[in-house]
Amino acid sequence: MIFAAILAGGTGTRMGNIEKPKQFLLLGKKPVIIHTIEKFYINENFEKIIVLCPKQWINYTEDLVVKYIPNPDKVIVIEGGNIRNDTIMNAINYIEDNYNVDDNDIIITHDSVRPFISHRIIEDNIKYAKEFGACDTVIPATDTIVESKDNKFISNIPDRQNMYQGQTPQSFVLKKLKKLYNMIPDEEKDILTDACKIFTINNEKVFLVNGEVTNIKITYPNDLRVANSILKGE
Repeated sequence: MIFAAILAGGTGTRMGNIEKPKQFLLLGKKPVIIHTIEKFYINENFEKIIVLCPKQWINYTEDLVVKYIPNPDKVIVIEGGNIRNDTIMNAINYIEDNYNVDDNDIIITHDSVRPFISHRIIEDNIKYAKEFGACDTVIPATDTIVESKDNKFISNIPDRQNMYQGQTPQSFVLKKLKKLYNMIPDEEKDILTDACKIFTINNEKVFLVNGEVTNIKITYPNDLRVANSILKGE
């Protein structure tokens, strides 16, 4: 079985003074999150699409799903966690509570505010998560990457040829992800900001899936303007 986990736990503080989280803002005529859900909904590989959001936004999200998604039963909305990996674990716990999970089941995790994910990226994530156990969607870094350990002076400039910018989805064999996560000490779990690092710090390989420059994340007000231009084909 293959499951999608749409991570909608953000509150949108970097979008400025807005009345609702960025995933609920309109992109064209529909909320951002609906554009994202639709990309997974039309893919017949998914057993269930799990949307994880703050508790106070669950009913609102459910109402959006009923309004825009033809078969809302394929989508379930549940509460996310305090941090990203807690949210992913909530999705895994829901799956384990409701399905007979085996070693071949896959979870595809994706930011709710990346509405332009392509069918090809989703299919590649499914393929390579099955083949390698974990994969991450990336694009080559086009700018020079500068490292500063004290946030004042340059400490290193890595070779750009070896640098990539991370996107999502990040996809995993479900049971393996949970097993590796439970092997990490609690103090390290609190500072993990990326699910793929659960694999890398356990010396497990993560395959790179080619992303796309249009697979943008809507974080700042200008991102929403860019997204509307992409939607219009400008």
